[in-house]
Amino acid sequence: MDDATRPGSGGGLARGGRAGVRGRMRVRDFAPGDGAPLVAAWARSTPYDPVTPERFRRQVLLDPNFDPAGLRVAVRDGELVGAAYGVRRTLALAGDDLEPEQGWIPFFFVDPAVRRAGLGRRLLTGVLDWLAAHGRTRVDFASYTPHYFLPGLDRAAYPDAARLLAELGFRPRGEAVAMDRSLVGHRVPDTVRERAAALAAEGYRFGTPRDDDLVGLLRLAGDEFGPDWPWAIRRALDGGAPPDRIVTAHDPSGRVVGWAIHGAYEGLVERFGPFGVRADQRGTGLGKVLLHLTLERMRAAGAHGAWFLWTGERSPAGQLYRSAGFGTTRTFEILRREVRP
Repeated sequence: MDDATRPGSGGGLARGGRAGVRGRMRVRDFAPGDGAPLVAAWARSTPYDPVTPERFRRQVLLDPNFDPAGLRVAVRDGELVGAAYGVRRTLALAGDDLEPEQGWIPFFFVDPAVRRAGLGRRLLTGVLDWLAAHGRTRVDFASYTPHYFLPGLDRAAYPDAARLLAELGFRPRGEAVAMDRSLVGHRVPDTVRERAAALAAEGYRFGTPRDDDLVGLLRLAGDEFGPDWPWAIRRALDGGAPPDRIVTAHDPSGRVVGWAIHGAYEGLVERFGPFGVRADQRGTGLGKVLLHLTLERMRAAGAHGAWFLWTGERSPAGQLYRSAGFGTTRTFEILRREVRP
């Protein structure tokens, strides 16, 4: 698919663009040779969230659901100056659920040199039309699991994007926060060690999972938290992550009832999570013990800090993180656009 506009036709000219250049703008599907220029344009356009070529390859090009027709790029006089990416499931994350009504826009951007001329709207409209042609009546921005870059829109960082998405019918449906904490000087609090000892006296066990324990761990992650979490654990271990990045909790019967992991996503050792406790075991202190034991391991491995991208600030998990010294670093708006068929 390809379309082009010339100066004066209202199709995405720069207003006060780079060196005042007015050039021919093309909007087309992603093609071989676009990868490196896209990554460079991404860095110019979203300075808070640049990506490397390796990350773009891993998160986009190697995603089994990637379709070049869903990645629209804008090119002016041979230079890539914008992109918008739409994706739908052609391979289910678990079972046979292709989520036939659901689509995602994991990212879009426009080079500052060519903004204020309608190019962002044009790119996004093209992607939305492509998703609609594949029957997608519900489109989420950013939160495409498992290959997301951010959980939602950082309105403070990208106010123009927020306005454009609102004009195109995206509405807020929740909020997520990213948090981090320094691990310099971290030690497991005495109260947490005391609770771990009390649980051990009741027959609970904490430690690195054995190979056989992974069966129960993956079942717990999938049954209680959704298919993307066992996917993350499997991918980490398949990619060579050592099992001691995981701390599991077993109840007196031997069942896995909770776990915490670090370094699961993209091999980033300081990234904490995913982390979960079986619903009927919450409120026992298991979560706090697992969290601090994992932070202790991260510090022992040389991590300077711990961070993660996604939790509810007022949720029980968010309160637990705050009690462990985490603070909010960014706030993301979860956005969705729905169109009745």
